[in-house]
Amino acid sequence: MDKVDTYIQKKKGWEKELIFLRELIGKTELVETIKWGSPVYTIDGKNVLGMAAFKSYVGIWFFQGVFLSDPHRMLVNAQDGVTKALRQIRFQSIEEMDASILLEYFHEAIQNQKEGKELKPSKAKEIVIPAELKAALNANNLLNEAFNTLTLGKQKEYAEYIEKAKREATKISRLEKIVPMILSGIGLYDKYKNC
Repeated sequence: MDKVDTYIQKKKGWEKELIFLRELIGKTELVETIKWGSPVYTIDGKNVLGMAAFKSYVGIWFFQGVFLSDPHRMLVNAQDGVTKALRQIRFQSIEEMDASILLEYFHEAIQNQKEGKELKPSKAKEIVIPAELKAALNANNLLNEAFNTLTLGKQKEYAEYIEKAKREATKISRLEKIVPMILSGIGLYDKYKNC
């Protein structure tokens, strides 16, 4: 059993939908792999699309979906204002999946990748460390060292988590929650990444 079979088997209740999508994608020239714990399909080593099952839906995502023409008005931006290029199509059941329509999207995404259509991520903004987190880092060398070994993305998640709290008491309770996580070298949202 390969890794994609294992992934599908673990997504109880969504096996039919995932197998349908996998077989449909298999009719294209895309190469199957696993990235970030989910099936991802590439061409010439470039990510084109992926599929995943969540609690309430199965989704296909297009890494450069912003360039798709979307004639059937199926694409959604998972995080408006955050996600720039990625677009998704979501399904609640296999009955919603139309093979010929999905193949249109797959082939257009493949052609876009071959043509080099790519929205490059913008440079990350400098991380602004909130005063509460900065004070904790200055007071604890071990915490400061652990924080600085985290990726910039994880550092930013922690900084924003504290910053977004409106009340000072909430900021303090959030700080108390994240200190052990930082010391363990894990990101704020790591537990959700293999869902």
